[in-house]
Amino acid sequence: MTIKSCFHCGDNCLGSSIEFQNKAFCCNGCKTVFEIFSENDLNCYYDFQSTPGAIPNDIKGKYDYLDDNLIKEKFLEFKDDQLEVVTFYIPHIHCTSCIWVLEHLHKLNPEILSSQVNFGKKTVRLSYKSERLSLKELVILLNSIGYEPYISLDDLRKGQHQIDRKLLFKLGVAGFAFGNVMFLSFPEYFEVNEFWLEKYKPFFRWLMFFFSVPVVFYAAQDYFKSAINGLRARFMNIDVPIALGILVLFLRSTVDIAFDLGSGFFDSLTGLVFFLLIGKFFQQKTYAFLSFERDYKSYFPIAVTRIQTDGQEIPIQISDIKKGDRLLIRNQELIPVDSILIRGNANIDYSFVTGESAEIKKSSGDMLYAGGKQTSSAIQIEAVKTVNQSYLTQLWSNEIFNKNKEDRFATITNRISKHFTLAVLLIAVVSTAFWLIYDPSKALNVFTAVLIIACPCAIALSAPFTFGHLLRIFGRLKFFLKNTSSIEQMASINTIVFDKTGTMTSNTQNEATYEGETLNTSERQLLKTSLRGSNHPLSRTLYDLLEDNDIISLDHYEEFVGQGIAAAHDSNYMKIGSARFVKGQNVQETLKTDVHISSNDHYKGKFTFYNKYRKGLSRLFNQLKGTYDLVILTGDNDGERENLRKLLPSKTKILFNQKPQDKLDYIKFHQSEGAKVLMVGDGLNDAGALAQSDVGIAISENINVFSPACDGILDAKNFNQLYRYLKASKSAIKIIKWSFVLSLLYNLIGLYFAVSGKLEPVIAAILMPLSSISIVFFTTVATNILGNKLKKESP
Repeated sequence: MTIKSCFHCGDNCLGSSIEFQNKAFCCNGCKTVFEIFSENDLNCYYDFQSTPGAIPNDIKGKYDYLDDNLIKEKFLEFKDDQLEVVTFYIPHIHCTSCIWVLEHLHKLNPEILSSQVNFGKKTVRLSYKSERLSLKELVILLNSIGYEPYISLDDLRKGQHQIDRKLLFKLGVAGFAFGNVMFLSFPEYFEVNEFWLEKYKPFFRWLMFFFSVPVVFYAAQDYFKSAINGLRARFMNIDVPIALGILVLFLRSTVDIAFDLGSGFFDSLTGLVFFLLIGKFFQQKTYAFLSFERDYKSYFPIAVTRIQTDGQEIPIQISDIKKGDRLLIRNQELIPVDSILIRGNANIDYSFVTGESAEIKKSSGDMLYAGGKQTSSAIQIEAVKTVNQSYLTQLWSNEIFNKNKEDRFATITNRISKHFTLAVLLIAVVSTAFWLIYDPSKALNVFTAVLIIACPCAIALSAPFTFGHLLRIFGRLKFFLKNTSSIEQMASINTIVFDKTGTMTSNTQNEATYEGETLNTSERQLLKTSLRGSNHPLSRTLYDLLEDNDIISLDHYEEFVGQGIAAAHDSNYMKIGSARFVKGQNVQETLKTDVHISSNDHYKGKFTFYNKYRKGLSRLFNQLKGTYDLVILTGDNDGERENLRKLLPSKTKILFNQKPQDKLDYIKFHQSEGAKVLMVGDGLNDAGALAQSDVGIAISENINVFSPACDGILDAKNFNQLYRYLKASKSAIKIIKWSFVLSLLYNLIGLYFAVSGKLEPVIAAILMPLSSISIVFFTTVATNILGNKLKKESP
């Protein structure tokens, strides 16, 4: 009997093998993995020649220390009885195929719930069921498919990863080889006729060959890997022509010395790789120096309420939280830091962290993790760490909450890069064919120079660097955006929808009068405590206006979005909200902004509010008119219609009595008619509309509510600067277009000299990274000029 080998893992198929696509598999697992990757044309997985889930002999026992709970907890970002979250730094992430594999780990092991790759940082964030999969087994799985995590407790404590030094090693090898090959090539350059040099010429040439071997197969291996993986994934990346040029130079030079046709081009080959690696090294240094991610997170405009030792409640920025601070977390507020629950009933929704929207009940003394959201009445917590804002923003950018909004400009960039590479290959072939006919001695140089000089990297860098710097500048101006694509979307907006209460009106300057029966002491306590747990703008305003009362622990608390609050303590039950919610279904609303109250189903009275509109509101709308269609959607009645008409341009559309679903439907309808909609509202009541809009911006005013639905958070003090931010986003598009023009000119000039045979491959290798650096320099300077202009115009 013939024993077949498994196509996937290589093991013998003892017993009956499973046949699929004329291949033998030892088990359904191997067959399934083959199906997963073959269906997606991702064959680079097999380059690693290992079995997922199996423990290779060389790593047995290597990660046993991860079974130690004390060590394990240093790596975990989140942990409960069933689920754990961890982020690993993986140096081997280098192409789109790598991203695909790592973001589909759940197909290799169903206990992995989600995996998200940050390509720029070379990290992957994993959520997994800890009951059935341990951290050690997860690391072994990653190792088995060729993506070994870099694990260092020292770097973990410092909060940074060690720099991958392989590039420096490769640069050293290429530099050493280039210097020696140049030295050995001098007699060839000057045609020195000396007895000993002529006698040992073959030896010197083969010595140059051996110096070139590690350059091609070690120093330049990343170019070959990237090119092969790109082709296997059916994507023509820029490394394809570079790898082809290196390979052609090496093979042609080897043939020359093997058949004594000449000295070859080993000097050009080693110099080419050396200068390519120098370019890559300086690009990395440039990107690190210009990185916006270190700066913009410190301007995250989110506040939290700190409880002082004397019981006073004051709002502070989350960046000011210190270990040991006592914090008040209201309904729908985010827990900004790992903490201990001190007081209250906690129902924590960790979907922000894990993607699983199950609420977890916590008791006093339990650990609460940053990123959880309280979904019941107010609680008190004590911070056990300082705030890691980059962790919070990472949660906000989690793929789980992405709204599949089309990233049009990035798509154009990728399309240009792809067709650019095909065009370069065509030009290289045609120009080489021409020189083979007219001057064969120049053909190889022309072919290689064309492949190296033409580079779409500058095109690919324009958008991320321009948007990245503008993102940082916006952050300094207290306008925080989720990601760079939000800026691009802002540039295409033609309709702006505003909420009124808490967006156009200030939560800190409103006045209110009470009309109705006098509340007794227990009712005042219940009212004050109920309002304390809510983040609705009117609730916050009324809470601040009411006199101080003892805070009590609620037996029941429930908030109905867009309607009101229901709360209970002992035998008292209170409803607070709209007339329809408090009194019943068929109630005629008045033409004022009111908050109604009932106690034990007995109507008590109402608070009537007198709105204070934000400073600069009228000027902002006058700036926006003409360029944008302006709409106001508010849940209030039309008692403010006349005041708004006096403040706003005549063509502003105003719709009253709009429920959250009405706002969402309005935006969806106008999007179907071709409108690009920007929604400006609060992060709680307008979550649906913010999610539906092309760009959703939540106004922040001493609150700790920001929804994953929104794309941006704007500090309320800078609300009147919205027009300038929109204008700046359009200027960013212009900068990108100009950088495209500069990149095109560079490539046309470079291709002219390369095709005409006037450009050596080594010189092309020097010029190629310079083009990328020059584009980065241009976009940085232009964006900084734009940023300085914004700062001068800001109050």
